[in-house]
Amino acid sequence: MVKWGVLSTARIGREKVIPALMKARGVEVAAIASRTEENAKQVAAELGIPKAYGSYEALLADPEIEVIYNPLPNHMHVPMTIAAVKAGKHVLCEKPIALDAEEARMLLDIPSDRFVMEAFMVRAHPQWERALEIVQSGELGKLQAVQCFFGYDNQDPQNIRNKTELGGGGLMDIGCYPIVASRYFYDAEPERVVSLIDRDRTFGTDRLTSVMMDFGQGRQAQFTVSTQSAPYQRINLVGTAKRLEILIPFNAPPGEETILRLDSGKLPGDGAVEVERISACDQYTLQGELFSRVVRGEEELPYGIADAIQNMEIIDAIVRSERNAGWEDVGSSEE
Repeated sequence: MVKWGVLSTARIGREKVIPALMKARGVEVAAIASRTEENAKQVAAELGIPKAYGSYEALLADPEIEVIYNPLPNHMHVPMTIAAVKAGKHVLCEKPIALDAEEARMLLDIPSDRFVMEAFMVRAHPQWERALEIVQSGELGKLQAVQCFFGYDNQDPQNIRNKTELGGGGLMDIGCYPIVASRYFYDAEPERVVSLIDRDRTFGTDRLTSVMMDFGQGRQAQFTVSTQSAPYQRINLVGTAKRLEILIPFNAPPGEETILRLDSGKLPGDGAVEVERISACDQYTLQGELFSRVVRGEEELPYGIADAIQNMEIIDAIVRSERNAGWEDVGSSEE
């Protein structure tokens, strides 16, 4: 068993990731830390975690802990990931890994024997793996458009997603998912981007962001994300022969099967749609199992720091596009 420690009692950890990790093969959630010992002990008791620490530093000093899960606010991702690595830990860090690409590049100094992975749990879900198989099989023809929408409604002024100084806003919180999806299904990087962004006048965060990405060779990706819309998410992968639709691509419910819809478009409406059902699973559990296998040397790290930096390069270019009102080239990153 790989012993994991959770850095903070953040909601995503309490409600989604920790319960999922507790079901994972090869994973033992052995400790949790908060800014107060009282809070740490309360959450540890609720979730059945053996050790509770009243500071992040105390958890990092525990010699039994091998992996740190870092779900802290965005502005603390890089500093605490570096601190964890200096303490000899491997790190699964929530997305986005940094506030910008320059900050993310600070992680390049991490020793090669310490693994750091950005927590894009969607990459571990079988529906993404199956969709990629279909794309690579050529059944869609040439993939020429990736279209995504991801939105929710959160207008709480106290929520960290609505605080610019903490890395809030739709692009940082959920825009990173369509970016990863486009890169994943094209197996390529965008050359340039252009954005249209509407910002909340009170929060200053982007509440409605639309982006076009040019992958070259006639390949395009478009996405819209919103923090003040009806909750909805979808991915369409459109090829020259068929279209593949992922109905719940990002927040796949752990207890329910997911659905892929393959459509040739040869009949009106859904007349030509073929439905493929993917068995129920918890993508957070699968992500934890994957990272534990990497730590044990049973599997290669599927993506690492260079991939995370590249995602931030794209986000930076989108922000520049808003500022300069035009297309922006995307910088490339190297380990």
